[in-house]
Amino acid sequence: MTEESCDISGSRIKLLDESTINKIAAGEVVERPASVVKELLDNSIDAHATDVRVETRGSGTKNITVVDNGVGMSHNDASLAFQKHATSKINTIEDLNRVLTLGFRGEALASISSVAKVEMITRQEGEIAGTKVVVDSSGIKNITSAGTAVGTSILVNDLFYSTPARKKYLKSARTELAHIIDVVSRNSLAHSDVSFTLVVDGKVTLRSPSSAKMQDSIVHLYGADVARSLVPLEFKSDLISISGYISKPELTRSGNDLQAFFINSRSISSKLISNAVRLGYYTLLPKGRYPAAFLKFTINPINVDVNVHPTKREVRLSHEKEIEAMVISAVEDALGRESLVPEIQVKKKDVPVQVLLSGSKEKEEQGLVKTSDKSDGSDTVEEAPYISGESHDISLQDAVIKENKEPYHYPAKDTQKRLKKSERLQMSVTSNEVTELSSSFKPSDVKVYGQYGDLYIISEMDGKLILIDQHAAHERIMYEEVLRMQDMGWQELITPVTLDLSQKEKAIIEDFIPDLENIGFSISEFGPKSYVVTTVPSIFGKLEDTDVIHDIISDLLSTGRVKEDTERYDLLCSTMACRAAIKAGAVCSTKQMEELIRQLMRCGNPYTCPHGRPTMISFTKDELAKLFKRT
Repeated sequence: MTEESCDISGSRIKLLDESTINKIAAGEVVERPASVVKELLDNSIDAHATDVRVETRGSGTKNITVVDNGVGMSHNDASLAFQKHATSKINTIEDLNRVLTLGFRGEALASISSVAKVEMITRQEGEIAGTKVVVDSSGIKNITSAGTAVGTSILVNDLFYSTPARKKYLKSARTELAHIIDVVSRNSLAHSDVSFTLVVDGKVTLRSPSSAKMQDSIVHLYGADVARSLVPLEFKSDLISISGYISKPELTRSGNDLQAFFINSRSISSKLISNAVRLGYYTLLPKGRYPAAFLKFTINPINVDVNVHPTKREVRLSHEKEIEAMVISAVEDALGRESLVPEIQVKKKDVPVQVLLSGSKEKEEQGLVKTSDKSDGSDTVEEAPYISGESHDISLQDAVIKENKEPYHYPAKDTQKRLKKSERLQMSVTSNEVTELSSSFKPSDVKVYGQYGDLYIISEMDGKLILIDQHAAHERIMYEEVLRMQDMGWQELITPVTLDLSQKEKAIIEDFIPDLENIGFSISEFGPKSYVVTTVPSIFGKLEDTDVIHDIISDLLSTGRVKEDTERYDLLCSTMACRAAIKAGAVCSTKQMEELIRQLMRCGNPYTCPHGRPTMISFTKDELAKLFKRT
């Protein structure tokens, strides 16, 4: 049956018009402003640009400008660039098996122009004048000649003006900006030989100069502290080559926001590779912690399918099991060559006077200091001029502190302090929602037998054997009471804590500072990439480390998990409860274990921690008999 013989006038199935088709297709490519930046950067890098400048206003919704010094386009090419599936990267279906360019589908410019107003100015070397193309959702509006430097400049105005529903569901301005920063940062790592600049609302936010080494880009993007904690990784086989850096176990996050993977210079997202990296650490990392990893993979294009999704972030790999095993082996080898005992270099101003004095005699013998007698009989110690080949840190070698390899066990005194804190919280909260002790429950009904592994409490209640996770149980106690508190209170730190953040973390934390201040944190900007914390919620007691701030930021960065103000508050409360709870490895006396169980029974939900893990499991006599094959 031919198309002419079909009568579709009365059919319920309709053919969509071209404009609607383009807007639907654009939704797969352009999800948010960061998608536009990614696609335009891909085109710039494919055009062999060595300098790329990105400017945004209104977190990318007002306008996005990407300027590069690539090869540019001719007048004819510029006229075709906005047509659907127009590309210079491939010619036939067979080319997909050997594609090494970042773009190849010919959808980016067509999709962007379907949901925004676009102006492109481009010129090739050797041409007198360039070409200016103006296009919007209705098609090409104007093509004229224009004076411009060699390369391409694309201005995207009023993103999602033709699809207001898409604009409505964008995240906050700071979150969208964080995604843009992430896109530029990943491109900077993948192509360290290209100079990238990101300007946000007229202010330079990110600058990554071109360099032959990825580590230089890491320093610019994530700071010197992160770079110092990295170890190089190199691996090569017939199937795959891997190069880059992974972190020592001392540098971890609660999420994988410090991980970036690239296959054939393409930034990709891969749970397989992320899990393989973590497996390479084996028992070196605590549960729920993720290392930093910046790895480049070179794989034969035949073994990589990049045509999985229009965004090109997901890829399919042949020989997945073999590649996973190689990643694990490469991580193990890289860590095996390094000393993994964390070293803390005490700053010069913090070196005890005794250390400086006790080392002066040895320095004098080495010619590093000289002593001169004054008329008053006093001696003056002076540093000698720099001697080639000698280390500047010799004066601090005696002050190196190395962490003990033995696991730390929290004393019973620390356990008692934390239990008293949660007891005070329960007593201070006068709310009708507080669950009173069951009339049938008495402390004498609980028989505590002991503690296993300084983590699990072995007890008996109601004729059942009960195993209680002391950390999860106390976390639930603290969480419920913190949620009910109207004012958590705060305490000032004797020594303020300095946080060195990446630009992406910096964008996120500024959006959430009011929420953090409401619960007791006082965070102020302290330099281009640093913040200083001067107060923390009193529930913390002594702030043991700054990881709690990074953990909060990592959770806030997780897309789709923190949408409303109430969810932000709940997230912050659960994080604080976890930090303030009794730790794994904490020694508990019988009386302390009984007190913990008593507080747990006051909770509205004593059965799970705030993260959903069970606080206790029970065994009846019959269940135990089955385990022992008793009849």
